Amino acid sequence: MQQTADLHIRSYGPSGAPDRHDYAQLVLPVRGSVLLEVGGKQGRLDALTAGFVTPGAWHDQWGEKTNSSIILDLDSLDAKVGERLHEQPFAAISPAARKLIEFMAIMTAQQTPASSVVQGWVPLLLDTLTLDAPRPGSRLAALRAKIEADPGLPWTVESMAHSVGLSVSRLHALFRLEHDQSPHDWLLERRLALACEWLAHTDRPIAELALGAGFSEQSALTRAMRKAMDITPAAYRRKSRENWSK
Repeated sequence: MQQTADLHIRSYGPSGAPDRHDYAQLVLPVRGSVLLEVGGKQGRLDALTAGFVTPGAWHDQWGEKTNSSIILDLDSLDAKVGERLHEQPFAAISPAARKLIEFMAIMTAQQTPASSVVQGWVPLLLDTLTLDAPRPGSRLAALRAKIEADPGLPWTVESMAHSVGLSVSRLHALFRLEHDQSPHDWLLERRLALACEWLAHTDRPIAELALGAGFSEQSALTRAMRKAMDITPAAYRRKSRENWSK
């Protein structure tokens, strides 16, 4: 099942107000600690412990001193994952899960992360909280989220595989299975799509947006667009604006 989630950053004061809602919720402390009461059980959430609120359950939160937490509202949740979290609403945060939480906290501090980044991050986080090892598909979703978040990094197939703990051959196999293309071709496709979006909707200089989209220089973007689309960046920008004006 595809998990859909909304992400918020919240701080809690010394007194709370009981609440209930029809969606599941994860409370992931980033700073300080929070007391969570859910379904008659109470636990302290901090850097080592996350909290889970079952859909429909009455719950309340209190903050201790300065605190902030990532709140994930989960509209849909895999049944097995939901069952595991329901059985253990105060889940231990492993070092791997802590890194994922810190990654999203940094992303959110800079700007509101794109929906594609959040949706790619959530499956790996849930796997890391509830399973002994993340599933390969979740690793691939997390990789896509990392690249969508910063496509301008000098990604290679080797660095892509390393970032999610997969071998290069396994990464190739997963991309063939899910996208019917190689990791390199998928990455180039994403970079071209981003460059085209900027060409059509911004006034950024072509050399600047080429670097931002992950190309080594403007000429590299030009070669890639000529090969894939038979058009240059400047011509694509003119054509897009002509179509828009019409």
